Amino acid sequence: MGIVRAALGSVAGALSDQFQEVVEPFNMGPQTLMTQGRIKNKNGFTSSDLISNGSCIHVYDNQFMILVDGGKIIDYTAEPGYFIVDNSSMPSLFQGQFKESLKDVWERFKFDGSSPQSQKVFFINTQEIKGIKFGTRNAVNYFDNFYNAELFVRAFGTYSIQITNPLLFYANACPRNAVKVDVADINEQYLNEFLEALQAAINQMSADGERISYVASKSTTLSKYMADVLDESWTALRGIEVISVGIGSISYDEESQKLINMRNQGAMMQDPSIREGYVQSAVAQGLQNAGSNTAGAGAAFMGMGMGMSAAGGFMGTASATNAAQMQQSAPAAEAPAASGPRQKQPGEWFCPECGTLNGGNFCMNCGTKKPE
Repeated sequence: MGIVRAALGSVAGALSDQFQEVVEPFNMGPQTLMTQGRIKNKNGFTSSDLISNGSCIHVYDNQFMILVDGGKIIDYTAEPGYFIVDNSSMPSLFQGQFKESLKDVWERFKFDGSSPQSQKVFFINTQEIKGIKFGTRNAVNYFDNFYNAELFVRAFGTYSIQITNPLLFYANACPRNAVKVDVADINEQYLNEFLEALQAAINQMSADGERISYVASKSTTLSKYMADVLDESWTALRGIEVISVGIGSISYDEESQKLINMRNQGAMMQDPSIREGYVQSAVAQGLQNAGSNTAGAGAAFMGMGMGMSAAGGFMGTASATNAAQMQQSAPAAEAPAASGPRQKQPGEWFCPECGTLNGGNFCMNCGTKKPE
């Protein structure tokens, strides 16, 4: 029992005129994983599940067709074209682009060889299934070496999958007696597993030293991590692989955002020009607000004077640093001639007590009388 490829000449013209029955897949949407074949005869489509001997099965590109009897696999093809059901032939097993390991799976699920009773055809979509949405329900911890802190993030985006072993998918993932299976029909279970793997992959990126702000642009790396994590539960068991993961946005919890802002501001303030500009702006704002102080402008300005005195060292450091940088970058110039101490003029005298230069009879600084 199996299928044989139809000769090209035998399918020319209307198929319904050439064969008693033609089996076509139901329409596949962009997120359809599997659909049952529908039977068309001279009277139109029929609801019968029985595939007659000699029927023609039409397989399209990117489809994997499985012929089953009582739930057991009789034959399959991964090649597009027209195939005749021949219950007297041996299984043909048209591999298409799939590896020889597919035949190992076939040996586990193949039909044992009794007379056919209830044959059906199923078509499995082997295209990449894109645009499956995800979002982390809880914040995921991420240690960022740049910030030297444990951050908590939420990630949102889409991912894509591909059925890489249709026999495993049919046997272990498809609901029994289902006529059509879309991603939404089985997504709840798979999404939970996906999110667990996503957290493991994000933690691995953290261990590898990736900055949290780079995660959204590392879709290839993230996809590889995801595929490794899900290899046993998805690939080896169900024949599904994660192809790509696209992070649409990453958001931080409130405490993580405060920490990031504080660290970023601190990094900016290490630049002397930014630091001095920040302080000058703060002083100008303080002067503007002083006039509206309820305790009076005098008290406000007094307080500002104390604050500015305390900040003097900060400003001086910034100014000195800027001056040093300007001096290093400016061309060398001749130093101005140093001016000597002030010379005493006729009639002037130096106070013997404080050294102040005076012109009268008493020191203008300490009041000492001019020596005789």
